Amino acid sequence: MSRRANGEGSIYPYRNGFAAHVWITTPAGRRQRKSVYGKTRPEVHEKWLRLHERARRGPIVPVSPKLRDFLEQWLTETVRPGLSPATASNYEMFSRLYIVPDLGDRRLEKLAVRDVQTWVNELRVRCQCCFQGKDAARPEPQCCARRQCCHEVASEWTVHQAWRVLRGALTQAMREELVFRNVAALVRVPVPRAKRSAVWSVDDARQFLESARDAADALYAAYVLLLVLGLRRGEVLGLAWEDVDLEQGEAYIAWQVQRVDGQLLRRRTKTPSSDAPLPLPDIAVGALRRHRAEENRRRLAAGDMWGDCGLVFTTRLGDPVDPRNFHTAFKTRARKASVPIIPVHATRRTCASLLVSLDVHPRVAMAVLRHSRISMTMEVYSQVSSQATREALRQLGGRLGDDTALQDG
Repeated sequence: MSRRANGEGSIYPYRNGFAAHVWITTPAGRRQRKSVYGKTRPEVHEKWLRLHERARRGPIVPVSPKLRDFLEQWLTETVRPGLSPATASNYEMFSRLYIVPDLGDRRLEKLAVRDVQTWVNELRVRCQCCFQGKDAARPEPQCCARRQCCHEVASEWTVHQAWRVLRGALTQAMREELVFRNVAALVRVPVPRAKRSAVWSVDDARQFLESARDAADALYAAYVLLLVLGLRRGEVLGLAWEDVDLEQGEAYIAWQVQRVDGQLLRRRTKTPSSDAPLPLPDIAVGALRRHRAEENRRRLAAGDMWGDCGLVFTTRLGDPVDPRNFHTAFKTRARKASVPIIPVHATRRTCASLLVSLDVHPRVAMAVLRHSRISMTMEVYSQVSSQATREALRQLGGRLGDDTALQDG
């Protein structure tokens, strides 16, 4: 065997190649040997030098976990306890469908920038129907399983979200000193350009509400709250009668209903500012009064079968309304009203546009829409009183149609 070159230290022949070791300090504070391997002396020497540099910077994990194992631990110990159930479910979905299949078997310490860049590039062009076996799982295959690829590639938003989940996981790995850099953060993934969705005009909103009122739609009052107060779908469905004071004309928007992992959950809203009482304009008070009277009739008809969940908007038997069913009902009503079909969430933009068209001050719009930051509405420099908020809502209710007809119809 030839003599070791100067500076090689403990490089020695090992099986069909070479090996070397470095004394490291583990995150637990123990001194321990860590080895590197390679086919040639120069390869091992390079790894040995890099390991020395890492050992000089700080603690090193003796055996780096696989990315799939770390992701499961991260989801269990960090994501689920700290984030909302819906957000945690999304993180788990992106991890399971988009990250683990490609990168799950990589050791954390061996995951490189090039690996992440290659993964991102592959996501942009790969047919997810083929890769995930979606068509093969159908009772009757229609495309990919019949060798007729449908080219269902991931959207730019999906690619960006999957990359964000990986970046967040590796950030936690850095905090736990499992890696010394976040290789995902070194890959540039542009933020997708937001698609411009349609926004209803004042006439569209009035036509939609009049259609729901004339048809005695059971969700008419919910549609009023969506358009007049800019409530989110989950907030409307999570509103309970105990949070509504029709005499004072106020409502506390503090809860929301979400479907997570096949179950309906009622949980707190995202921001504490949502807990502030929101003034109800006349159009909303009138719609809620009629809705309560109709609910009492349905309660008597259902008898012992009534669910009595305490929510304002329920099914025919008093159970919480599924957000997906609400979305379907909303689109059906829009179609019957002959107005543009827009997502339920777009009604917030409609409400904001209506407030702007009424020359409502940005601070008032911020209070109505309950944004957590003024930058989410626009930059302004003044404060707003509760009286100004009430006046803005009164004006908005008047523009949506004939107040008398909407309340007494």
